[in-house]
This record gives sequence, C-alpha cells and structure tokens, in this order.
Amino acid sequence: MAELLIVLNKDEDTVSIIDAETKETIKTIQTDYNPHEVVVSHDGRKTYVTCSLGNKLNIIDNETFEIVKTLEHPDFNFPHGLGLTNDGKKLYLASTYSEKVFVIDTETDEITNVFPTYQTYSHMISFSPDGKTVYVPNIGSDNITVVDVETEKVVNHFPVGKGPEGVAVHPNGKELYVANQDDNTLYVMDVESLEILHKRRIGACPVRLVFSPNGKYALIPNRESGDLSIIDTAQQLKHTVRPWEIKRIRVGVWPGGVVFNSDGSKAYVANNKTNNISVIDMNTLEEVDTIQTGIHPDGIAYLVK
Repeated sequence: MAELLIVLNKDEDTVSIIDAETKETIKTIQTDYNPHEVVVSHDGRKTYVTCSLGNKLNIIDNETFEIVKTLEHPDFNFPHGLGLTNDGKKLYLASTYSEKVFVIDTETDEITNVFPTYQTYSHMISFSPDGKTVYVPNIGSDNITVVDVETEKVVNHFPVGKGPEGVAVHPNGKELYVANQDDNTLYVMDVESLEILHKRRIGACPVRLVFSPNGKYALIPNRESGDLSIIDTAQQLKHTVRPWEIKRIRVGVWPGGVVFNSDGSKAYVANNKTNNISVIDMNTLEEVDTIQTGIHPDGIAYLVK
C-alpha cells in the first residue's frame, strides 16, 4: 500500500505525485493554469484540482494519474476552495471573484447547482464534521457565509476578523476556528451561538487551518512570517482548559497547504517560495525532514492506494 502526497505546483502548472516514504516524485502531471486547491474523493479514485487563473477544474484518475475531464463554467472566476459532502456524492467549490458556490455531482462530474454568496471574495469551503453545514470565508467582507447542505441554500452570514481564510470546525462539532489573515488572529467561536469564545494572536498572515484527526491540535501556516502555529485545542493549566498556541515552528518561506497522514503522526506543509514540503513529526512537534517539489507548491492532499 502506497502513501502518496498530491502537491500542486501553482507557478509551473503541474501536480507532483510524491511517495511520502521515499520522498521521490513518481509522476508529474501537466494541468491548466495555476493549480491552487485539491481534494481527493472519499473512495480514493479521483482527485479534483481547481486551476484558479485558468478558470477550470481538472479531474484526475488516481489509477493512471491522468486528467480525464476538465470542467468549465462562465462564472468560474478564480475557482478556489473545495470540499466533499460526507457521503462523497457532491463536491462544493468556491469561486473567489464571482463570489459563487458550485455544487458538482461526483458520479457524473457535472455542475448541478450554482448560487451566489452576495459577499466579497468567497474563497474556501469547509464542512462541519456532521456534513450538514458548509462554511465559506469571505476575505473581502470579513465574514463567513453558512450554507445548508440539504437545501443547498445560504442560511446565514456572520462577522469574524479581517480577511478570514483558514476555517474549520473542531472534530467535536462544537467550536469553529477562524484564521484571519489581515489582523493575524485566531478566533474560536461557539458553533451554535456564534459567540467568540477566545481570540489569539498568531503569526503574520495565517492562510489555512487544519485539525489533526484526533482534534488535539490545530495547525495554522503563517504565510508572511514563514512559520507554523501549533494550537493545543484543550491545553490545561491550573485547572483551566483553553485553546492555546503552544509552539511556533519555523518552516519554509510562504507556507500554505497543510495535510496530515492517515494516523495523524505526521503533517506536511507546502512552502510556496522554497519549493518544498516540511515534514512535521506530531509526537515531537518538530520539522524532521523536507521534500523537494516543483515551483511554488500550495494545495496539498494525501492519498493511500
């Protein structure tokens, strides 16, 4: 069984398929212009890649690692964030400059619904753990759009910090974490009341937020400070439990996409400007290795096959 990293090299228009164990690139796939974000289907058979400046969605067959279909739409204007429903039957895509959300049937790979957020620069897609809700951060509106998955309709918007980009709900389903890139903060919010429970100052320009599989840590790459904030989501101190930044690791220049391996023992951080991946040991919370990539890696996914 191979464990593979799928890495998007956005400034050479390629995808690198890298063996996570040997660090060897086993295949390089030519894509459309500026591949940015990536998600692997739940069954592991397909990979979806948004090519943001090419305004296309490339679909890769994971048996052959060939692009087998390309989706286009008049309102694909910097297509970016991606996410799958819990049953894997639908793919959600956020198009940043058209400020619309697309719903795609993953069996036919056809667009089945399109709706606007009516906000500015709708950038990413993040599902709640129960799969019932999608959160779309709007970088230009300083807020988050809430989409009901069953009805495929926008049901709410709520304010956060300046320039929200990294968004995820803790695996316990109770707290929403938001990384605000323009004021360098982390908000931890109650999912039900949307009350801000905690505010934390982190590194410069946080751009992603990913939880470890067990929910113990949230990893936040800080693009401009070139480091990785490690948040213990339930740090205990003198009988107080709170989310706390317990460490900040120096990684490469302009860190972006982050992904965990299957058991959560390692995390991988794509460093845009040093053209490599930082390998983080989640037991020691140290960078233990780097992996060379193409030019300006950003989106990253993990595939076991």
